Amino acid sequence: MQQTMASALFKNFLGHSPVWYKLAIIAFLAINPIIFSIDPYTAGWILILEFIFTLAMALKCYPLQPGGLLALEAIAIGMTTPDLVLHEIQENIEVILLLVFMVAGIYFLKKLLLLSFTKLITKIKSKTILSLAFCVSCAFLSAFLDALTVIAVIISVAVGFYSIYHKVASGKSFHETEHNHGEDEHFESLTRTELEDFRAFLRSLMMHAGVGTALGGVMTMVGEPQNLIIAAKASWGFSEFAIRMAPVTIPVFFAGIITCVAVEKMGILGYGAKLPAAVHQILSDYDRHEDKKRNNRDRAMLIAQALIAVWLVIGLATHMASVGLIGLSIIILATSFCGVTEEHALGKAFEEALPFTALLCVFFAIVAVIIEQKLFLPVIDWVLSFEGKMQLVMFYIANGLLSMVSDNVFVGSVYITEVKAALNAGQITRDQFDLLAVSINTGTNLPSVATPNGQAAFLFLLTSALAPLIRLSYGRMVLMALPYTIVLSLVGLAATWYLLPDMTQMLYDMELISHHVPGSEAETSGHH
Repeated sequence: MQQTMASALFKNFLGHSPVWYKLAIIAFLAINPIIFSIDPYTAGWILILEFIFTLAMALKCYPLQPGGLLALEAIAIGMTTPDLVLHEIQENIEVILLLVFMVAGIYFLKKLLLLSFTKLITKIKSKTILSLAFCVSCAFLSAFLDALTVIAVIISVAVGFYSIYHKVASGKSFHETEHNHGEDEHFESLTRTELEDFRAFLRSLMMHAGVGTALGGVMTMVGEPQNLIIAAKASWGFSEFAIRMAPVTIPVFFAGIITCVAVEKMGILGYGAKLPAAVHQILSDYDRHEDKKRNNRDRAMLIAQALIAVWLVIGLATHMASVGLIGLSIIILATSFCGVTEEHALGKAFEEALPFTALLCVFFAIVAVIIEQKLFLPVIDWVLSFEGKMQLVMFYIANGLLSMVSDNVFVGSVYITEVKAALNAGQITRDQFDLLAVSINTGTNLPSVATPNGQAAFLFLLTSALAPLIRLSYGRMVLMALPYTIVLSLVGLAATWYLLPDMTQMLYDMELISHHVPGSEAETSGHH
């Protein structure tokens, strides 16, 4: 009976995760208190490595559970305190509100976004131009929305296309299987080559879209969760954040666009696959079918969503309220004018973001350990020992390398917290802090496209229902991201060295941005 119960407990622990992974987490939990009792500093670093391991192994088990267990144990054995964790969460409440309300708000604008992307894919014949359109539109949307939300919409579009194809391949009409995501045995009426070409086509589009979210996400304070953390620490509003990032983000954006065209033209690493003619016909027929059955109520809903999207852009650009509260206004307006009034219908909108919101709170617990144990102090002191441009470059490289293997939100929040502490301690000037904040933001956002670990949007794509349908594995994502990783990282590095200090000075001279004086109203309110 004891053995049976122990076996059942072990099977329940972390569910379907591999046995070796479960044993690794158990081993971590067993050794941490022992090491902490001997050497707290070493125990802190081991905890960070263990947490990064759970992020890297996200496909084996969502990091909230194993990472959360490590964080709970850290609090229990005294590596940090619940009060400090709560303080870190309160410091970053805007980020949490962004994830809770903004991502849910965009869910109610999905019909408009789905229609837009369907028109793109059916009207544009050239694969290169289509790839460019997906990359640029995702960049634009991510600059004003949230990269996670944008990729969620693109996944919905791709799953929709795949299911439409499946319906016709199965000999069914468009309305018969609205949500059927079939597998190979349902495709008897179409060739294996056609199916593989369609999968390759969708894979390349999804990768271009994912990179697009990174290109746009780095530009504004709402593009990625860590951007908002950095903006809050630096007391920057929406416009100032975008202007300060521009010396790095604008050259990187154009480099990304050139890379998009180049990989499609050369047809390397899985790019260049074209949409089979038969599949294009199916999707075009479906689009016409949807247009015909659209009634006045549907059109009124689309018009309402378009007007709400305009308000969203204006609200964010003018910084009328905190990002999360603007997201809440989107939920209220979109549900009111689109007829969504049942509680269970509202609940679906929050499903995408809440697991990541919970994971973010676990991040803050690990950040609290880093602060309590002063783990990053030697690293920060070493990087701060460099001066001028070299200091900016070292921060960019340090953030970039860590973001490739870990999560960029975690890395960005840790580094900006430590650099803000250095500013408060008088180790750096306010102007140098502003430059370092740009370096940290671009360092966490650009090289992190290398792996799905680095960007939440990439991880979301990899763990979605779409990935197995189009045969998008971890290894294939890393390989397809490689050209973008090399180009974006190097162009970002070059811009940090050659353009950032001089162009920032030029922005000061043109009075597009102004110097923040520590302790002043500008410093505390975020206005200038």
